[in-house]
Amino acid sequence: MIRVLIADDDALVRLGLADLVASDPELELAGQVADGLAAVEFVAAHPVDVVLMDVRMPRMDGITALARIRARPQPPRVVVLTTFDLDRFVYDALAAGADGFLLKDTDPADILRAVHLVAAGQAMLAPAAARKVVDLHHRTAPPDADRARRLVDRLTPRERDVLRLLATGESNADVATALGMRESTVKAHVSRILSALGVGNRVQAALLARDAGLGGR
Repeated sequence: MIRVLIADDDALVRLGLADLVASDPELELAGQVADGLAAVEFVAAHPVDVVLMDVRMPRMDGITALARIRARPQPPRVVVLTTFDLDRFVYDALAAGADGFLLKDTDPADILRAVHLVAAGQAMLAPAAARKVVDLHHRTAPPDADRARRLVDRLTPRERDVLRLLATGESNADVATALGMRESTVKAHVSRILSALGVGNRVQAALLARDAGLGGR
């Protein structure tokens, strides 16, 4: 069972997320708290695998709470959920150690998928958030184009097609539609791409792709 803590100051949001967690037989609701400080205290006192963390909360905001939780030995994974699709929230959450960043209007099935993915050690970002990270990287860090191209050359032509779309922040479903594939086939391609590029998640793959000149705008 994956033990989930919900941290949100909106009681209705907590109720909706709790019902969502309860709908998945592999998840267990560890608890609910209404602010960041309570989240930090709860994690210190109870076993938690994944935290669903709001950003704007009283007493302590979600980004500060996230940083404190991630500083603990063997910390839980943290998915940031917010209604605000703002650059600084994406950057601050990732810098503080978030394993995922989703908007609250994300499809419930994708929220559940994010919990499973981060519990398994992977990362999940909303496509819009992924695009922001990639664009910020290319505004602030010079690309290592030669290295990126050498790595991308390891891929098959079809894998490069998939990677090109990942570099623009497309979801697996969007890639499947664009390339006329099954979504399960896209997932298999993504797994092979991550392995070939030696990266841990699709955001890192997107950064590499942009360094190599794929998916640019």
